[in-house]
Amino acid sequence: MNPDVLIVGGGIVGAACAKAFLGQGMSVTIVERALIGGGATASGMGHVVVMDDSESQFALTHRSRDLWDALVPVMPAEVEFERRGTLWVAADEEELAAVSSKKSYYLERGVETELLDAKALYQAEPGLRAGMAGGFLVPGDSVIYAPCAANWLSEGATRVFDEVAEIGDGWVKLRNGDRLSAQILICATGAFATELFPALPVKPRKGHLAITDRYPGAVQHQLIELGYLKSAHGHSTESVAFNVQPRKTGQLLIGSSRQYGVEDKAVEQHMVSKMLTRAVEYLPSIQNMSVIRLWTGFRAATPDKLPIVGLCPGLKQTYLATGHEGLGITTSLGTAELLLNLVRGQTGILRAADYGAERFAECRA
Repeated sequence: MNPDVLIVGGGIVGAACAKAFLGQGMSVTIVERALIGGGATASGMGHVVVMDDSESQFALTHRSRDLWDALVPVMPAEVEFERRGTLWVAADEEELAAVSSKKSYYLERGVETELLDAKALYQAEPGLRAGMAGGFLVPGDSVIYAPCAANWLSEGATRVFDEVAEIGDGWVKLRNGDRLSAQILICATGAFATELFPALPVKPRKGHLAITDRYPGAVQHQLIELGYLKSAHGHSTESVAFNVQPRKTGQLLIGSSRQYGVEDKAVEQHMVSKMLTRAVEYLPSIQNMSVIRLWTGFRAATPDKLPIVGLCPGLKQTYLATGHEGLGITTSLGTAELLLNLVRGQTGILRAADYGAERFAECRA
């Protein structure tokens, strides 16, 4: 029997969509080529963060964080939810001055923040290198273990492990020859979305991550340099930025790197060296820690840093949920809510037009 909803892609976005539609009493099947919660989900930092690159990004990340918070009472322990807060570190007075306007912006939109001077910064994180100017704290942000979150969110959905060879409006043909159809088809394949829809303006962005042995108490917050924002918006094909996350296990997850135009998933030592060198510049104790694992992943990036969520242009039953880049874990729940509202013909908190494919000329049917 064909399901009501067919989701291609079992990462965090596809899993969140499964939970949303299962919650409406609909049957859901997920088609995944490898593991639920694998791919980009397993190569992300598990950061649930409010971001303000644009009004649309703020709206999506803020709403999504609220949705994550609402699930906390029913989350299983393996999701490892912790409200660590995000501490954006200002290396100098120029960066601190630039971030000062964020406080009022967030406050006007109902998000608690705190501007820290140098003394307060070192009280919060004494391990930072001396000489930092201050920081911007968003205490309501959190961290999760995303692979387990994806498995939990998708409980109740039928799982089919195969690749999609062909896709149409409301149907897919699998590599094994089976054909599945549904009234609602959702493509949530991240960086691989262009394999099914070549016109989408989605590019894979390669990232490296490292994780240390256990050092409980070494870091209290998700730490990110304010220069991360410059790195994210730059046009360089390679960049790194300080980004360290404490895990419930006592380990530190270390990022971040960005590479465009690279298809090989192998760990590249020159990128790892640049990334770890940058981390040590901010948190010197890292040089004395043991890194026990390195890995890479590919995030789906769009030109305007916003995901593509909504009906696939020219189709009536097929929806897109891709292009989340490094914010897929945060925005997965907001994406699912947005799609559910579109399917039901309802207006929600988020403006659907801000995230639709039609904002790109190449996607207009």
